[in-house]
Amino acid sequence: MPGRHLIRTEAEIDGIRKAGHLSSEILDMVGEKIGLGITTAEINKWVHEYTVSHGAIPASLDYYGYPASVCTSINEVVCHGIPEDRKLKDGDIINVDVTSILNGFYGDTSRMYIIGEASEEARKLVQVTKECLNIGIEQVKPFNRVGDIAYAIEQHAEKYGFSVVQDFGGHGIGLKFHEDPFIAHYGNKDEGMVLVPNMVFTIEPMLNAGRYQCKVLADEWTAVTVDGSLSAQWEHTVRVTEDGAEILTK
Repeated sequence: MPGRHLIRTEAEIDGIRKAGHLSSEILDMVGEKIGLGITTAEINKWVHEYTVSHGAIPASLDYYGYPASVCTSINEVVCHGIPEDRKLKDGDIINVDVTSILNGFYGDTSRMYIIGEASEEARKLVQVTKECLNIGIEQVKPFNRVGDIAYAIEQHAEKYGFSVVQDFGGHGIGLKFHEDPFIAHYGNKDEGMVLVPNMVFTIEPMLNAGRYQCKVLADEWTAVTVDGSLSAQWEHTVRVTEDGAEILTK
């Protein structure tokens, strides 16, 4: 069973919820402005300015030396893509991952955006990854285990021929960026930590169109698929309730 430090008070959950709502608002804003010819550096500027103007801090900036206020992961980039002057082009898929610190509480969420006319494979990957997030959230209820989340996600991904990234996963969050428990998105049901009310963590499945293996580039952050295949990710921060889950980043 989880220790007391993993069970949040109502006041803590309210703080995480407010931070989560801000992060979600930021992604709404990005969705209204993103498009052909936009650079990921511009996205970083939008996110930074919106976060600060709403009294919050971008959690990723200077986190273990990360140089930006957002992660922008395009096409074969699995996660932790660093914003740059590269322009988005027709057919790109991009994950924008935002974590806000508001009054000391963290809210973490990410979404995929399709730029122009993407391939059928790309659109299917984005859609199935979103379905995997929702299916994982459906497994969040008292006395299920983290393995139930992992199993449900992996089974759905493999049904469509996609693989689940194993090097990265979800995590506890709230008073720090990354806390226990680790939430794998592949594995066996009935394994791992038992879920109890008022635990808070992220679910953030990363699916690859090809093999699941990743490698990290020389910048020590950007993770890409080893075979150059497309990758997609969606993420919410969730709370275990008395009878299911509350999405704190809606």
